[in-house]
Amino acid sequence: MDNTKKQTFSSVISIDPYKGTYYKGASNRLTSEEAPAFSKDQYAIAFLSTKHFITAIVDISKNLPDEDIYDALENKIYEELALDMAIEYHIKYVEAPMNDENSRYFHVFVVDPVTLEEEYADVAQAIKYIDQIIPEPLLLRSLYQKEIIDDNGVHAFIYFQEDDAFFTLYNDQQFVYTKSLKFSFLHMHERFCELLGEQIDYTMFLQLLSEEGLSATNTEYQKHLIKLFGEIFLHVNDVLTYAKRAFELEEIDQVYIGSQVSAISGLDEYSQTYLGLTSISFDFDYGYDSEEWYIDQVHYLMHLYTQMEAEERYDADFTIYHRPPPFLKRKSGQVIAISIASIIIAMAYPVTFWTMTYAEEIHKQLLTEEYDQVHNIKVTREATIKLKLANKDRVSKLLDNERAEYDSKKSTLEKIHDVKVNYPMKAKILKDFATDLDRYKVRLVEARYSEEDDKKTFTFALSAKQDKQITALLEYLTKTKTKQFQFLLEEITYDDEKFRYRGEMKAVLR
Repeated sequence: MDNTKKQTFSSVISIDPYKGTYYKGASNRLTSEEAPAFSKDQYAIAFLSTKHFITAIVDISKNLPDEDIYDALENKIYEELALDMAIEYHIKYVEAPMNDENSRYFHVFVVDPVTLEEEYADVAQAIKYIDQIIPEPLLLRSLYQKEIIDDNGVHAFIYFQEDDAFFTLYNDQQFVYTKSLKFSFLHMHERFCELLGEQIDYTMFLQLLSEEGLSATNTEYQKHLIKLFGEIFLHVNDVLTYAKRAFELEEIDQVYIGSQVSAISGLDEYSQTYLGLTSISFDFDYGYDSEEWYIDQVHYLMHLYTQMEAEERYDADFTIYHRPPPFLKRKSGQVIAISIASIIIAMAYPVTFWTMTYAEEIHKQLLTEEYDQVHNIKVTREATIKLKLANKDRVSKLLDNERAEYDSKKSTLEKIHDVKVNYPMKAKILKDFATDLDRYKVRLVEARYSEEDDKKTFTFALSAKQDKQITALLEYLTKTKTKQFQFLLEEITYDDEKFRYRGEMKAVLR
């Protein structure tokens, strides 16, 4: 688990921020929490609805070091998804298991910071901290890790909720694809009323689905429900067709279909008939006891997810409502502790001195009243001086530590800026030149980069079978890149031993 889970928690609370429902789990029992409150012994987990994040698959070079992965993905995401550069999006990524000799692929999840601030504000006000916020489709991994689903293959999950519905694919127990479906319960209710030609209460519509399902006793209702779900599964079939083609899947082995309100009677049979795929109800035995006849499956999934080990989970936590570190690990706590220790140390000497002086006065009884007064003044002034000197040393040490920390952070930021700005620029320029060299069959023997007198220079040692290959390359670069670079090639020589022409070309960045 994450750092907070290293602590000991007596219970877990799962949160649906969209419906405002909370379930507390303790000793394998789930109970609804009508008035949730903060408890330091309570671990909190919430989910991020599929329609509230952007997801895509992004590839990067396998040669890129791990420490540069986030920056490379961030740059590519902003470019490929056309994100607003003025917004600092929250980005998490999960590596996709794809076989490619040259590239690594990642599922990326992108969330607008406003979404996290607005959707979870009421939750944070009630319980103060949210330890995890996980994209809803990734919670399904717990079904495999806890062996509730123990077979491999391609599995599709369809789940209907009040203001959203999601379609998710897993292949061999690994996340593959997810999409928000347009048929939430609110949308279903609106469409059903259109087909019926009259307005019925939303609560009555949900009751109709949960109690009677597609076998409604009212024939008029049943007719329009069948038509409604025909439209729904036409949409689902389009999504399935796209996913199979996009991810080169030959077939879907199993469809799990369910909803927030309950297992809708007849829905799995309808799914199997319409899609031609084996379909069963998304309603599992999670091993929890409860007095309620039905609990939203997503709450069960969140509780299962907290039981998984860190290496089993997808690392995609979007929480911004972290718990503070322990008191002595906070800077303020460390300063207070140092101050208290300094005061104790500073006061140790005068207290001891006073005790010995008092014992000596009783023992000898030789000092006069005048001596006692002078002596007291002397001791008091010495104690004051020592205390001030101790405080001065403490403050000086704190100041030195703060300066050292500032210099360290400044150096780190400068290095990060250099990596984020210069590394991608150099890599892109070298990649472009490599393409041009390959076009004219010119071999790159050596490439160097230097900065002198504010001039950024790339030096390329070139080799070719014919000198006209090098001159043709130079002519092409001069025509196409002269606005960006100034090119210099002083001479082309012939290597008698290797039977090749050589030349050193310089590209000075303007």
